[in-house]
Amino acid sequence: MYNRNETIKKALIDSLPVLAGYIVIGIGFGIILQSHGYGIGWAVAMSVLVYAGSLQYVAIDLISGGASLITTAVTALMVNARHLFYAISMLKTYRDMGKAKAYLAFALTDEVYSLVCTIDKDKVPDGVSKKAYCIFLSLFCQCYWVVGSAMGSLIGAALPFELVGIDFAMTALFTAVLVEQWLSGENRLSAVTGAIVSILCLLAFGPDNFLIPTMVLITIALTVEKKFGLMREEVHDV
Repeated sequence: MYNRNETIKKALIDSLPVLAGYIVIGIGFGIILQSHGYGIGWAVAMSVLVYAGSLQYVAIDLISGGASLITTAVTALMVNARHLFYAISMLKTYRDMGKAKAYLAFALTDEVYSLVCTIDKDKVPDGVSKKAYCIFLSLFCQCYWVVGSAMGSLIGAALPFELVGIDFAMTALFTAVLVEQWLSGENRLSAVTGAIVSILCLLAFGPDNFLIPTMVLITIALTVEKKFGLMREEVHDV
């Protein structure tokens, strides 16, 4: 039976590692945004409506540089293309989420994806609703990001900062997520596929042009792998 308090408690506890990362990275984003002349209103609005950590960092230069809509759209695609294969792997998990599906898709960050994959593999504890868990987990994580961004904006307005190295915080978080997934995952094929395809595309297309072909090829590879995985399950069931 669904226990609301137990579900919220588990979502909150599981989200605490994300809290530590999002507050720090959000502060970095808020500080850099403030240094470009955009105050707390911009920081909160972007974190509520855009909510894409790495893209928000990149968007600072796009906004301040007066980039066109086409440039902004292409850049957003390049930066967030990894979410294409996130979505593929989450189709089954989010299939029965009802009206909450739209928000869950919007709030599916790298860190939320990692946590949802964990509970998807493990048995859901007694009293915990998987649907409610995913909703509260996603909501808690976005709140951490919004709070961190607002804090950074206020800190940046009050204190002078040397900005060199602050934007590396996002890279550090992605590295930590990858290591955690590698250590806890039973099937590391996705990580190996991503690494091999990324290296080959980097060599073939160069550092300025490898991102989109990398994401396209990874998406195709994971789609094929998922299809054959489902076929193997069907054969096994028969």
